[in-house]
Amino acid sequence: MPADILLISLVFMFAGIIAQFRLKGKFSEYGKIATSGGLSGKEVAEKLLHGNGIYDVSVVSVSGFLSDHYDPSKKTVNLGPDVYEGKNIAAAVAVHECGHALQHAAAYSMLTLRTALVPAVQITLPVEFDASARALKWLDQSRITAPGEQKKAKDALKWAALTYVVAALASIALLIQYILIYQGRSRN
Repeated sequence: MPADILLISLVFMFAGIIAQFRLKGKFSEYGKIATSGGLSGKEVAEKLLHGNGIYDVSVVSVSGFLSDHYDPSKKTVNLGPDVYEGKNIAAAVAVHECGHALQHAAAYSMLTLRTALVPAVQITLPVEFDASARALKWLDQSRITAPGEQKKAKDALKWAALTYVVAALASIALLIQYILIYQGRSRN
């Protein structure tokens, strides 16, 4: 394997570790800042869903830190305990996951494609950015968060999205590695 591809892979791996570390730091920081509305992540999620006419999606608690996700096959917004019970800025991730439920209800094509391809491939970036955009728009319109809280929620979601960007770039680098390895073997 060429040294430059190995170096690129190591850079992406290191960047991924830094992004994850920073994300955990942001969630730890924002987990200490209470929201003025005093709603938990579960309550905010249900408010968003019901406010958008979605009553067939359940909000459930799952184990694990940053284990939050939307499961379109079960129609569940799965939130880790810190987000599910949290009445803080870090619980904004609940709104992001509900953004996926909004995508599902609207038959957002990229979510449909990703769902069909998982676990074979993850086409995450457009889906994740769109879910955050939908979530932030709703937060702004619902006035559940104060302006300063909205800014911090947006920052938390930005760092979460960055981990997806780094993971996507790392996957591309790994794919290039495999292609180069295959090409090297086929020449022999």
